[in-house]
Parts: sequence; structure tokens; C-alpha cells
Amino acid sequence: MRYLPGEAHKLSGNRVTLAGYRANHFLFEADGGVATLTLNRPDRKNPLTFDSYAELRDLFRALAHADDIKAVVITGAGENFCSGGDVHDIIGPLTKLDMPGLLAFTRMTGDLVKAMRACPQPIVAAVDGICAGAGAMLALASDIRLGTERSKTAFLFTRVGLAGCDMGACALLPRVIGQGRAAELLYTGRSMSGVEAERWGFFNSLRAPEELADAARAFAQGLADGPTFAHGMTKNMLQQEWNMGVDQAIEAEAQAQAICMATNDFHRAYHAFVARQKPEFEGD
Repeated sequence: MRYLPGEAHKLSGNRVTLAGYRANHFLFEADGGVATLTLNRPDRKNPLTFDSYAELRDLFRALAHADDIKAVVITGAGENFCSGGDVHDIIGPLTKLDMPGLLAFTRMTGDLVKAMRACPQPIVAAVDGICAGAGAMLALASDIRLGTERSKTAFLFTRVGLAGCDMGACALLPRVIGQGRAAELLYTGRSMSGVEAERWGFFNSLRAPEELADAARAFAQGLADGPTFAHGMTKNMLQQEWNMGVDQAIEAEAQAQAICMATNDFHRAYHAFVARQKPEFEGD
């Protein structure tokens, strides 16, 4: 299912603006260049459905063409982030699908992670309470993760008879917390506390539950107010350099930095520095 063509206002070429976007399966707000996506089924700890997977995938794909969104916050309503795939709306129906249908579903969920990694906007995950299964992958696919002490993150795929290699978990998690720690979590499916998650590097920092939303928003706003073209280049290189040798990476970064040096933001920063002023970036 594709939602964006009828919901987003098209600009020239293939550019769109998402400020007026109305989500069907989660809450969407845009203000000051920051989009906030809130999974909004708090009575069920914000599980994902077939439709919410698809809409999230399409939205992150559209963000690659959105001029008005500079950073993204993803969070959950109530006191939980996301409990993963809905047992009744997803897990039950999956037991009745044939192999082509199962593969279509697993490729769709993987496409969501690909879209999150490919969109140029930095993504800040604000994680409180339960963060499990596909919900843990949403957090992992984000660029920055803020958590709380009471959060519980679990890659619990093996608990339901599945492999731990879901939605890119075996590629992404070792890069964030290390191979041995990732192996432990993916084999056992156990929960990782907020304190442990911060100590292992999964969370960038912890906040009090009542401060989490504001902290995530402030972090995202700081990014949105910065040199957004350069942030997009940074995110792109963080992804691409996983597959490069050091010499290749140094050359790729030389080319990327030369491109950034040709931007107006670079010149604005120089002139602001000379004038002893704070630069006002415009993303071009």
C-alpha cells in the first residue's frame, strides 16, 4: 500500500513537502523542520501492523525528497516505544501464508530499515518502556537513540522460533554494541535494561521518562538548525563506509568534503566566524 501520493504536497520535479502530511496508521507532526512520528496504539504497547509497516516505509522513502523536513523523531505513545509485530494482526496471518507470501512480508519489513538508513535526515529514537522485536529494529535503524532506565529492549525473534537475523539485526547490532554482546542478545532474546543499553552503547544517553520527549525533540531541533546538507552527507558516508577499506573511505570522504565545501552553508559559516557571529544554516 502507498499513501504518500495523495497525502503529500508535490513541489517542482520530484520534491515534496510533508508538513501537511496526514498519517493513517500513526501520528505525524512537523514543526521547525522536525517531523515527529508517534506509534499510537498505547493500549497494546504500540505494535506494528501490515499497514503501519508499509506506511512507515513509504514515508521514509518520501523523506529523501522532502525539502521541509530536516530531522526526524520516532517514538511511542504512552509509556512504551513499540512491542513489535502485532500478534493478532501480523503473527497469526503469517502462519497461514505460503513461502512467496512470507518472503514478500519479510522483504517489506527489511525495506523499512533500508528506507530509514537511506533517508538523508538524521533519525532520533526516543525509547521508553517496551522496545521489542521489530520495535527494537526501528530503534536500531535510527541514528541516535535516547532511552530511559525503565526501558526494556529485546530482539526476541528466537523466543517465537525465528532466527535472530531479522530486518538486518545481524548486520546492524554488532556494529553498535559489538559482536559478542549482539550474539548474546540475538541468541537469547533477553531484555536489555536501559542502564545496560547505555553502558553497551545502544543508547546515546538516558533521560527521565518525563524529560525524554523534550530531550529527543531538542536534539532533533539542534540537527535541523544545523547544516542539513552536511548532515545528510555525514549519514550517507556512515552507511557507505561500512563496505569500504580505509583507503577507499579516505578517498570517498575527500570527495564528500569537497562537495560540502562548495555549499553556501560552508561560506555562511566562514563569514559568520569572521564576524564573530553564530552561523545561520539554510541547508544549501
